[in-house]
Parts: sequence; C-alpha cells; structure tokens
Amino acid sequence: MESFFHVNFQSSVGDLHLVATKTHLVALIFEGNWKRWKENYPTLRDQSNSILKESERQLRQYFAKERKDFDLPLQMRGTEFQQKSWKALQKIAYGKTISYQTQAQWIQKPKAVRAVGTANGRNPISIIVPCHRVIASNGSLAGYGGGLELKKKLLQIENIEFDA
Repeated sequence: MESFFHVNFQSSVGDLHLVATKTHLVALIFEGNWKRWKENYPTLRDQSNSILKESERQLRQYFAKERKDFDLPLQMRGTEFQQKSWKALQKIAYGKTISYQTQAQWIQKPKAVRAVGTANGRNPISIIVPCHRVIASNGSLAGYGGGLELKKKLLQIENIEFDA
C-alpha cells in the first residue's frame, strides 16, 4: 500500500494541509475541508519529505508575491472529465481569471458549465492548480471549496480585480 506524507502549512490565508507520496504532491487542502479529505489517505504519516519541503518553499514564495508559477510534480486522481478540467486550470496565468463557461469551452464541453464547477470543487491541489482564478461570467465571485472569503484573498494576492 502506498504511503502518504503530511504536513500542516501555516499560510497568510489559514492552515493548509499538504499531502505527498515519495514522488508527487497529491493534495493541498484547506483546514475547513481537511476532515473530509483526510479519509482518502489511509496510510497518512505526519512526516515531511522532499516533495513537501519543496511545496512549502514554493508556497511561501507565492504568498510573498515572489512566485507566479509552481514547479512541482503533481499527481491528481480523478475521472477523465475532472482531469481535463484540472489541466485547463493550470493554463490560467497568474493574475488572470476566466469564467466557468470559458473553462468548459477550453475542454470542448461548452454545455458542461456546472460539471466544470463541480470538478473544480473537487480539485485536490488548490492554489497550485488555481481554481480560484475561475469566476462567474458576470465577473462576480462564484463558489469555492475554501469559501468565497478565501477565494477573494487569493485573488487579491495576485492583484486580480473582480466584482464583489
């Protein structure tokens, strides 16, 4: 059975839980969602490793506005549709936003706007795979797994303007 390593990372937006295998980052979960996600990792060890240390280093740089792109080995487990949705998220540039409609078009499923939103809500590597950069078509903030206040804080870190 695969081993998972875990650290709690204290950030300017709250506690984040990082989970990795020996070779890949597999999760970045907000404190409020951790209890629900934790059960996905039955062999979880509260111990750091090189992947987690590098993830923490890059996150510190991101929160200090010294890093715009992450360079980490990621392993995201999900359905084919979720994988496509998450891959699209990784194409959204730092400081930019797209709508859920645009994301659905990017994955060639223009009618799957709600399904894209659901897939984004199941994104296991928040912030690094930037689902916070997806907003409603009218420019307002829409759902976010960590809550709208957290989404707002992440967008403000990237100096993104949005309609309240």
